[in-house]
Amino acid sequence: MAITDQPGTLDTDKLMQFVFRAVDEVGATLNAALVVMGDKLGLYRALAQGSAMTPAELAERTGTVERYVREWLNAQAAGGYVTYEPEDGRYRLPPEQATALTDEDSPAYLPGFFQIALGSVLDSPKILEAARSGEGFGWHEHVHEVHEGCERFFRPGYNAHLRSEWLPALDGVVEKLERGALVADVGCGHGASTILMAQAYPGSKFVGFDYHAGSIETARERALQAGVAERVRFEVAPAASYGDAEYDLVTMFDCLHDMGDPVGAAEHVRSTIKADGTWMIVEPHAGDRVEENLNPVGRAYYAFSTLLCTPASLSQEVGLALGAQAGEARICDVVAQGGFTRFRRAAETPFNLVFEARP
Repeated sequence: MAITDQPGTLDTDKLMQFVFRAVDEVGATLNAALVVMGDKLGLYRALAQGSAMTPAELAERTGTVERYVREWLNAQAAGGYVTYEPEDGRYRLPPEQATALTDEDSPAYLPGFFQIALGSVLDSPKILEAARSGEGFGWHEHVHEVHEGCERFFRPGYNAHLRSEWLPALDGVVEKLERGALVADVGCGHGASTILMAQAYPGSKFVGFDYHAGSIETARERALQAGVAERVRFEVAPAASYGDAEYDLVTMFDCLHDMGDPVGAAEHVRSTIKADGTWMIVEPHAGDRVEENLNPVGRAYYAFSTLLCTPASLSQEVGLALGAQAGEARICDVVAQGGFTRFRRAAETPFNLVFEARP
């Protein structure tokens, strides 16, 4: 007998609540592509200029086709991203949404978040097969939307917190950077964190390392554009074998949990850091127990962990697969196994935990 045939076992109201919630989730899933579309076509930026527009006016302003723009606007209005004015058929972008969708300097800037989510979904058939075989799927194998979206998602947060809060929270680090320090930024990706630190501390030198050659190429271009290339260099190297100079500071931003052998990486950091040096580890915000992470931020991070972080770790040697919601206790254990004797939470935001490790 099917469960629907069993009297008293099915609450129809709860069933329909879940169905309508699922309908909303399908709309949200599709909207990730629509947000990326609006970002790339300049639709949000045109609307952010302040005046309400008809679909035809927005299409003319952005060099797009009115019929597509009309459907896009209606989807955005249904999702609460824009407001619709039925009396004259115009659409307006509220100032709060304008900040979140167009201001790249705001910590609330969101298009990169949607871009990395869309890229993750595009690659999901490959992760489905990996889940059957047990194989991993490397960061370098993902579509460009993942790589670019990752930088665009994390950069606003780093820009808002790295120089003003995170580095000052580390014992004596700012003073060293001001005097002139040697810094290794491991797992640097496109170099956003490396360049931000170089701009803030012109007396120090920085080396960014990443195993992904494509990201290193982009990072070098970004350093040139930022005018810091004389003090910043980027090299292709994995976390367990990057340059063996003695560094005053080693940083890892949102990448330790992606590594196949984070303990091996910790051991290498220990071997390349000065006796009074500091290892700064920035990780996704997470509690140590699953139930602590059953919230909107945890949901997003568990999803990214399934599609990006866990496959990346499993594609490498050891494949420890900490996951994006590893939590402080597991990070502390990795650090201790790597030979560090001091570990503490130095700072946090709703999206990140910042740890300080010392020899």
